[in-house]
Amino acid sequence: MNRQQSLEHLQRAPVWDLLVVGGGATGLGVALEAAQRGWRVALLESHDFASGTSSRSTKLLHGGVRYLAQGNLALVREALAERQAVLKIAPHLAQPLPFVMPCYQPWQAPFYGVGLKLYDWLAGRAGLGPTRWLGREQTQAALPGVQALGLRGGIQYWDAQFEDARLALAVARSAEVAGALLLNCVQVRGIEAGADVQGGRVLRVQALDRHGGQRLQLQARCVVNATGVWVDQLRQGVQPEAPPLVQPSQGVHLVVARDFLPGQQALLVPRTADGRVLFAVPWLGALVLGSTDTPRTDLPREPEPFEAEIEFILREASQALARPVRRADVRSVWVGLRPLVAAPAAGGSTQALSREHRIVVDPAGLVTVTGGKWTTYRAMASEVLAHGVAAGLLAPRPALDHPLTPLFGAGEANAQAHADANEAAGANAALTHPALHQAPGLHLYGDQAAAVQALPGAERALGMGLTEAMVRYAVRHEWALTVEDVLARRWRALFLDATAAEGMAAAVAAIVQDELQRAGAPHTDPGLQAFVALAQRYRLN
Repeated sequence: MNRQQSLEHLQRAPVWDLLVVGGGATGLGVALEAAQRGWRVALLESHDFASGTSSRSTKLLHGGVRYLAQGNLALVREALAERQAVLKIAPHLAQPLPFVMPCYQPWQAPFYGVGLKLYDWLAGRAGLGPTRWLGREQTQAALPGVQALGLRGGIQYWDAQFEDARLALAVARSAEVAGALLLNCVQVRGIEAGADVQGGRVLRVQALDRHGGQRLQLQARCVVNATGVWVDQLRQGVQPEAPPLVQPSQGVHLVVARDFLPGQQALLVPRTADGRVLFAVPWLGALVLGSTDTPRTDLPREPEPFEAEIEFILREASQALARPVRRADVRSVWVGLRPLVAAPAAGGSTQALSREHRIVVDPAGLVTVTGGKWTTYRAMASEVLAHGVAAGLLAPRPALDHPLTPLFGAGEANAQAHADANEAAGANAALTHPALHQAPGLHLYGDQAAAVQALPGAERALGMGLTEAMVRYAVRHEWALTVEDVLARRWRALFLDATAAEGMAAAVAAIVQDELQRAGAPHTDPGLQAFVALAQRYRLN
């Protein structure tokens, strides 16, 4: 369907079994599993899919090395199993990645090494490779560009990385194939309890199409509030006395050139001067440095870094790397708000708050889910649906026969070949696929690459690997409505190099506008000026 058809279909349905509010990792995961299990599902996202926290991660699928220190072994074990599942269902967007922890003190190697061996043990058969101790020369070979002064050796362990925004799109398109109806740029404005014509309990939902201006009236047996850091706003609109579920935390990431750490492995500093963790992760031809963990009380759509956070990352990265990192080296800075589950009377540091999720069913029938992380989105989705069934909001349905069905773009054959190669040759086999540390290219579309190439403009390069055909594909098949949708999430130009993204914006805008006009969209402004202003906020200079 095109967008207008989807809007009409959304309102024609008398009562949806399930309406998901929020198009991040959690909401998309709920919509996908619900549709696969046969419920009638719609999902509404107020802005763009993954435009909040879910496109602003550190790009890691991980069990959580630092959660070992907190003693949360159950969380680590679950995340490690889910890490393996995502690797199997989206091999073009999620791949194993070796990490090296350089050691400068004699106690570091045995102390951290024992913890990482426990990490291996908790992973069990889902492990990606064994932890091993490296000598000084081996560490320098694995991390060219690491600070050599005082280096004694290092510890190598395995985790995984992914492309978060495109993984969200793969989940969204998989949900669509399974029968769900998904729309971005549709904001839920109100929810109230009601009854259908037979007297059964429903929730009435008022929404606004922010793209075309149309007001929508919907009904659903079950509504899932999966709006991330904004869940309390929606929940308290239904139940004003409800206590807050979220204590937001801000994470900042700086992007610099790969030549600061030109190898194919990531660097981990397990304990910085203030007790945080620092990563230097090769990603899409660049190097991501981060992250911070700073409490924040306001909830802007585009949070900006605090000066102290920028200085912290620059200082710690300069100590970890042989070459100091300066403000002028930063090509892009992005900030994500984490929806951490609030502790009673929580305040101060957010570092000790749980990274687990929480699900609450209110008396009115609204199911709210918050917390968690990308790695465990599938497990969270299953639990949300189980709560809906237990509360009598959803009719029982059998569990999935094939829970590891490849996501859209992976393809059965591609995913199976990846799984077979991994089993036969270990984690390094995955690195024979186009690696996610390479510059972005056609390989990120998986088995849809031919469909992209078939569109007009396949040979017209716009910069940073993006072509005219890719922009047309984004509008026709991936819900893109604006320049920002394309250059921030369908293609990660804004997150990799804000200046280069700004330079590409006018050409992208012309293509987006052409596609919207061809589709007969009521609103065809691609938001060029808004994107230019946004790109300037992603620069430090």
